Amino acid sequence: MSLLENSSKVTKMEAEILLEYSDVETAEAIVNAVSPDNLKAPSELSVRTTRMGNGVLTKIRCEGKFSTFVATIDDLLFCVSTAEKTLRTTKRLK
Repeated sequence: MSLLENSSKVTKMEAEILLEYSDVETAEAIVNAVSPDNLKAPSELSVRTTRMGNGVLTKIRCEGKFSTFVATIDDLLFCVSTAEKTLRTTKRLK
């Protein structure tokens, strides 16, 4: 069976993404910005984001297609990037 034929099979995947910031306040703001993802995930997908000191740890578990897993990571990183840009803009306006 080729890799493409097997790509639609259900697979268990996990990822841990740790992002570190210069201060606790920034890390907390990022956690608050992406924490709604903790609540909206379908049953086959788990996304949990927590603050660890000045770091943000996200654990992703997926029982499904690889494309769903990759899209979830992409969505998380896009949301983090948007939150970081918003924080930078807010700090400049103060």
